[in-house]
This record gives sequence, structure tokens and C-alpha cells, in this order.
Amino acid sequence: MGFFKFFNRLWRNKGKVKELLRDRLIQWRKEGSVVKIDKPTRIDKARMLGYKAKQGILVARVRVKRGGRKKPRIKKGRRPKRMGRKKIVGKSYQWIAEERANRKFHNFEVLNSYYVAKDGKHYWYEVILVDKHHPVIKKDKHLKWICEKQHKGRVYRGLTAAGKRSRGILTHKGKGAEKLRPSLRARDRRGK
Repeated sequence: MGFFKFFNRLWRNKGKVKELLRDRLIQWRKEGSVVKIDKPTRIDKARMLGYKAKQGILVARVRVKRGGRKKPRIKKGRRPKRMGRKKIVGKSYQWIAEERANRKFHNFEVLNSYYVAKDGKHYWYEVILVDKHHPVIKKDKHLKWICEKQHKGRVYRGLTAAGKRSRGILTHKGKGAEKLRPSLRARDRRGK
């Protein structure tokens, strides 16, 4: 069995992962919400999603607070004007983590991201970012596509895998999915 296959099986064993992450989570809670890291925590998953240990590629660990934005309210009578709503609307935690990483490292583009851990209060994701102006990336045949101008700000338009999943584009195709395409706002512009 190869190293990556072994690492993947280890990560699926929930008991061992809990022991492994217990001490790490204590440290991660003390760190900032977006932290640049030297190596991915889940090297197998990072490699599957396009990570390479070369110049111009960066990995950031992002912490996102779990739960709704506001407290749930009693549905009785009228709703006062400034009472607030319950949820972050229309975005997954992973998509939010990608956007926050891109805001911190704004010269980079988000390639992909993956789940690392969670506790009662937070989720942690690791986001793979690519410097599209770096000459090493421009020469790489697998990553040079991200240097093209149409991929600028792709995370904010929901074009990463987490964004597409959150928009329903990966799961709903063909008939019945007319309102999902071509973009987040196109349906509203059409007036449907």
C-alpha cells in the first residue's frame, strides 16, 4: 500500500483522527482565522485537488464560525424591523472559507479547498491558492489555465468546486435546473 492510500485510510478512521487532531485543535483555536501554513495537513487530499510543492502555490488554513448569524426568534405576530434573520444565506461554510482566504491573499487565485476539522464552535478548511503572476505557474502545463484573465476572482463568482456545489450546479443538471445557470444573478436579471 502506498503512502497516500495509507494516509487516506487513516483519515477515514474517525477514532484515530480524533486523537490526532485533539492537540492540534487546541493550537489552532489560538491562531488567527486565516493562517498561511508550510505543508497541507491532508497531503493526499491536497494532491488530489491540484496541490504541488513548488513556488507560487500557497496553502492557508481558514477557521469559520459554525451556526447561524442570529438567534432563532419566536414566530408569533409580527417581526420587528431590526430583529435579524437566522442564517448566512446561500453559501456553504467551505465557500465562505475560500472567499476569506482570497481576501487575505488577494494576489492569489483560489484553486480548491478541503475540510480539515470541526469542533462545537468552528470549522477548519485548508485552501490551496495559486499566484497566477509567478513564472513557475505560467510554465506549469497543469496550472497555467488559471493565469488566463477569465479566471480572475473566480471564488467570488462561485466558480470553484465548493461554489458550484453550493449553487447546485454539480448536482442538478438538465431539465429543472434552468434557474441555476448561467450565473448567480442571471435569473434575477431575466426576471424569473
